[in-house]
Amino acid sequence: MAAETRPGTVIGGRYTLTRPLGAGGFGQVWLAHDPVLGVDVAVKQVRLDGALPDEARTELLARAAREARHAARLRDHPHIVTVYDVVEVDEGPWRVPWIVMQWVDGHSLAEELKREGPLAPERATQVAEALLGALDAAHRAGVVHRDVKPANVLLAADGSVLLADFGIAVAQAESRLTRTSLVVGSPGYMAPERWQGAAGDGRADLFSLGVMLYEALGVLSTEVGDRVHGGVILNE
Repeated sequence: MAAETRPGTVIGGRYTLTRPLGAGGFGQVWLAHDPVLGVDVAVKQVRLDGALPDEARTELLARAAREARHAARLRDHPHIVTVYDVVEVDEGPWRVPWIVMQWVDGHSLAEELKREGPLAPERATQVAEALLGALDAAHRAGVVHRDVKPANVLLAADGSVLLADFGIAVAQAESRLTRTSLVVGSPGYMAPERWQGAAGDGRADLFSLGVMLYEALGVLSTEVGDRVHGGVILNE
């Protein structure tokens, strides 16, 4: 089905794909229309590395769907992108999840930093407060993000800040682990214990947020964040 996915494709008998919003190593995000509610949504097709063994692929796809459903418990938080639905579509021997989410009219913090440079201190404070609220709510609900980074922070046109990819990040990160036998997550933002193979808890999310804020303020360059051990970044 992946090769045939195009505007007009209907996912799960309900969501009509309108146009692609972006693509990454783990799939493509589409703008779609939900005719039942009469609203636009974002739909992410979860895709994993083609070199993964079949057993690992099956487990990770199932986990992506499971974690996304858990993330739906965070519905209606003002600083978390809401997960509305999880649709599993047969693609050959696999059940591939499509995650239906709130569509945010805006761009990522990663794009903002690349285009405009470091944030003003006042704006960085707003971003930090919003994300701390999002993570607090998630951790209280038993949900750990595990991949807090600028690309997963959305800045809406109305000025609001939202954290995206709850749940999806878990299986994606573990796909990197399975493929490389290295650590889970985005290396430049990871807590030291994650480098030692620990799964990490909410405290690891807070460490990642701290590293990201260093970057957003211009204290840490994006290039360094991409390649340096998370434990070294804040100790230098």
